[in-house]
Amino acid sequence: MVDLMRDGALAIITLNRPEALNALSFAIIRDISAAIDEAAGWDIRALVFTGAGEKAFCAGADIKELMGRPLMEERAGAELGQRTFAKLDTFKVPSIAAINGYAFGGGLELAMACTFRVASPKAKMGLPEIKLGLIPGYGGTQRLPRLVGEARALEMVMTGRTVGAEEALAMGLVNRLAEGDVLEAAKTFAGEFTGHGLPALTFARDAVRRALGTPISEGLRIEADLSTLAFRTADAVEGLTAFVEKRKPQFQDR
Repeated sequence: MVDLMRDGALAIITLNRPEALNALSFAIIRDISAAIDEAAGWDIRALVFTGAGEKAFCAGADIKELMGRPLMEERAGAELGQRTFAKLDTFKVPSIAAINGYAFGGGLELAMACTFRVASPKAKMGLPEIKLGLIPGYGGTQRLPRLVGEARALEMVMTGRTVGAEEALAMGLVNRLAEGDVLEAAKTFAGEFTGHGLPALTFARDAVRRALGTPISEGLRIEADLSTLAFRTADAVEGLTAFVEKRKPQFQDR
């Protein structure tokens, strides 16, 4: 369900579950982790993520897997996603998300963990967890404000609204819009920096990230705590159940 291939100086990881809009099951997250580790052993200049099919980069978590879990499993699930995506923070070369369609929830969190994002003009993005009585748990509350600022991040997280590609570009959520094939656009973008020396590229990334203030590792611990607590609420049970039953949730603020 996760394919890894080499294309010249690039490694390409494809989420290959188009029948489910490339949704993130825990098995797929583990496969992503393994693919990142394997690519780390290759002589490459950049790592590119994309989604199979024409509709979605990744539509988010596999909702049915999130229901009815014990407390510690909920915490472990958040930490698995965070730990996997955080590998991109220290990966030896820059990474690019080629967003070819929907990027919601965990899918957008994966894209935000990449160094850069290139999107189709038809792409749609959002963190809709609040609509399920939850909050993002794979790094969304920490990476989004670092990309778009606190006010815009809070608006997206607290309303759960979807943003289109043009708005995402304007707010800094994506770096480029593709004029044609998104994967080819991502490859072209990669060519703009892959010719530079890896030490300098690494130093540049480190210098910028060290200037961001609160270490993301601390922010991720906070997010994991609060995400786990959100799962324990009655509203979360109602939100997840309503999603599976394809109805509007009736939250009770408890």
